[in-house]
Amino acid sequence: MKSPFRPDFPPDAAVLDDHKPLIRSLDRRVLIRGGVSLGALAMLTGCDIKRPEAVEAALLAISRFNDGVQALLFDPNKLAPTYPASMILRPPKFNAYYDVMDVKPVDGATWRLDVSGLVADKRAWTLSDLQALPQTSIVIKHICVEGWSYIGGWTGVPLRLFLERVGADLRAKYVAFKTADDYPSSIDMASALHPQTLLALKYGGDTLADPFGYPMRLRTAVKLGYKNPKWVTAIEVTNKYPGGYWESLGFPWFAGI
Repeated sequence: MKSPFRPDFPPDAAVLDDHKPLIRSLDRRVLIRGGVSLGALAMLTGCDIKRPEAVEAALLAISRFNDGVQALLFDPNKLAPTYPASMILRPPKFNAYYDVMDVKPVDGATWRLDVSGLVADKRAWTLSDLQALPQTSIVIKHICVEGWSYIGGWTGVPLRLFLERVGADLRAKYVAFKTADDYPSSIDMASALHPQTLLALKYGGDTLADPFGYPMRLRTAVKLGYKNPKWVTAIEVTNKYPGGYWESLGFPWFAGI
């Protein structure tokens, strides 16, 4: 029987290899729109375009430049579109690059959220600690880098409120996340402080189900889907670039919508 948690057309294991040329082609298009040819790229970088690794390094540098441009253009006060509760997809699509049957449930009773880095209060948080904080709900669109999307309803603690509660340095550059399934990620501080960025505890008014990140996941309206890690176990506030699993495989870091 087909699981209701899986997308209609789940990606195969080679999806990352399939997407890398697209991502790189997007970088090339940005380069071309800026009036720089591959020959100019060689002149600007001093790289030998006959060496794939040299071109790769140059394109990665351009990708980092694009991240910086996105960060400059990002408006921390602009809200993403929201939708009526009647449009919430139930259940949401399962989006991971492994089968839903391979999800390893997290025990909420023993789960702890570790806090580290540039924060005053480094004590670990329990699920009941998070549940005791003020909650907010949003109905927003999840947009996957693969091109599909769905509208979901999320309830949880505004990340800004949590960071203020632990005495985080809100001038820091990054907020990084570790997860129970070993898919770390990170976002910029401006996006972390955005009013539509939550430490989500519920979906559609119900406690998160195991496949969707129980007991807590990040849910932000201003990033692509892969920037919303599930089963979060640790948060770090830092000025040192923390990267992420997908970013290490060539996906853009900023990934703004």
